Amino acid sequence: MTSRRELANAIRALSMDAVQKANSGHPGAPMGMADIAEVLWNDYMSHNPTNPNWSNRDRFVLSNGHGSMLIYSLLHLTGYDLPMSELATFRQLHSKCPGHPEYGYAPGIETTTGPLGQGITNGVGFAMSEKLLAHQFNRPDHNIVDHHTYVFLGDGCLMEGVSHEACALAGTWGLGKLIAFWDDNGISIDGHIEGWYTDDTVKRFEAYGWHVLSVDGHNPEEISKAISLAKDMTSAPTLICCKTTIGFGSPNKAGTHECHGAALGQPEINLTKAALGWDYEAFIIPENVYAGWDAKAKGTKAEAEWNAKFAAYKAAYPELAAEYERRMANELPANWKEATDALIADVNAKAENLASRQASQKVIAGLAPLLPEFLGGSADLTGSNLTSCASFTHVHAKEPGNYISYGVREFGMFGIMNGMALHSGLIPFGGTFHMFSDYAKSALRMAALMKIRTIAVLTHDSIGQGEDGPTHQPIENTSAMRFIPNMDVWRPADSTETAVAWVMAVERLTGPTSLVLSRQALPFIARNDDQIAAIRKGAYVISEAKGTAQIILIATGSEVDLALKSQAALAEKGIQARVVSMPSTNVFDRQDKAYKDSVLTPGVKRVAIEAGVTDYWRKYVGLEGGVVGIDTFGESAPAGALMKHFGFTVENVVSNVEAVL
Repeated sequence: MTSRRELANAIRALSMDAVQKANSGHPGAPMGMADIAEVLWNDYMSHNPTNPNWSNRDRFVLSNGHGSMLIYSLLHLTGYDLPMSELATFRQLHSKCPGHPEYGYAPGIETTTGPLGQGITNGVGFAMSEKLLAHQFNRPDHNIVDHHTYVFLGDGCLMEGVSHEACALAGTWGLGKLIAFWDDNGISIDGHIEGWYTDDTVKRFEAYGWHVLSVDGHNPEEISKAISLAKDMTSAPTLICCKTTIGFGSPNKAGTHECHGAALGQPEINLTKAALGWDYEAFIIPENVYAGWDAKAKGTKAEAEWNAKFAAYKAAYPELAAEYERRMANELPANWKEATDALIADVNAKAENLASRQASQKVIAGLAPLLPEFLGGSADLTGSNLTSCASFTHVHAKEPGNYISYGVREFGMFGIMNGMALHSGLIPFGGTFHMFSDYAKSALRMAALMKIRTIAVLTHDSIGQGEDGPTHQPIENTSAMRFIPNMDVWRPADSTETAVAWVMAVERLTGPTSLVLSRQALPFIARNDDQIAAIRKGAYVISEAKGTAQIILIATGSEVDLALKSQAALAEKGIQARVVSMPSTNVFDRQDKAYKDSVLTPGVKRVAIEAGVTDYWRKYVGLEGGVVGIDTFGESAPAGALMKHFGFTVENVVSNVEAVL
């Protein structure tokens, strides 16, 4: 029988070989955590390499994603469709084994990790999803949602602030099926960490409400016992502190930062393999080791047993089973289009003058009965973001609901939401002031990178925030969000555009959406049916010039009304203007050339109007056009006074048009 150490050494060998061939990477962490991974994956992980998307699989997250050869080795060895040729092209163009694990590349990668601290935060989202879905779907004697989330993390993850946000909330929620393994090796890139990291991690996590265990990370018996104890602890998440040696087995570099982020070098690899008793060439795994790792038969059996349970569940609860299947497939309800078309029509018919955050709340209330998978929340600003409604049950005292108070944890909230979206079965959205999207920017970027559906509700969108002053006035944030590839940003002009933006966000399965909403009331704008349909294209002509347009006014959000008033003032001066509402520049940019030219006619000069930085708008108006915007920070005063002070007036728009013409 192949020994545990020999099985673990396969991870060490593959990690050394791949990093050496690439001359780039991090061999130390995989070598140090190999023994932990061997016990977890061979004895405890419930997964099926032949069906990586089995819905009740355990989730595994490598939060210290720089050690990516650990998970690539595990996936290859246990039987996933990740051949040795992919490991041999580690970190090369189009390899399924990129430098950090990327969702959507190799089968079995549950989330993209690398920005430290976000993997454990995603893991909290996975575990929260499991708990919420179990509450919604499980019935007596029918536990169809019943799986664990396992997270490997390092010192860097614990230093990053987002881990504090997420792990504190995990303790509050009592996530008993979340088990994290801390690679306590005392080394980071700069060397031994005692000069900058002396936290008492055990006390910290106990204070959060976690169950904490400590083991020798190279002792399989201790590791196995700790995992068993962790699985028995159902009322709290568990942190297993694993004392390890980075670069385990390397005679000259183990325990040092020299093996953290660089290849060992072939001479040291040869010495290490000799010390480990691994007598094989690079990328060669003997058959007995493959046999010891192969999880295909066990995984197929585990899924088959679950399928039998689900068949019994389906016979007893056919409607619930159908709903579970729909939601885990990320499919919208059958009546979605009919119901949302009616919702948009109703919003438009009411013609209310509302702040777009208020309009958003009304749309949420309309969507919630259609979407049992809707999961709302706010970073301690529910009464300002207006993200809740009567259909939601708040999560309190560890009781699952469908509205989450995340506390003042913007970054943690969006990182957790990423885990929820990746888990499937839920459509998460979360609110905060737009200013604080800066705190959460990395998590929002990761959602865009992974092409997953999360929805950010970002209210108090500009100087219209008013008296709170420049610390709370996000002058540059909307443009910054638009620059994130694959992020759709909507800044609606009124309640109808807000309704369309929400429907588009829910329908979008290929990336996240940010809804940028106003604090102040916005006048309702009447539209015909064609214009309502055209909102979905990101920009449209909301008011045509009476004759041939001499100028095109492009506006978003609260400034659309200003553009319409300016159009009338320009007409009195004999200047014919077309007004274009552009609630989503990202969506408009994806339209075909014919449509874009029909809205922004080539050769006609343009002036853009938005209460934000001006440079972004040069892509639409060119150097010869004009922009009415703001390139300074705001001030503290009532919103109306600020709009006038910063030039968001009819007179200033007319002056800019005249200068352009």
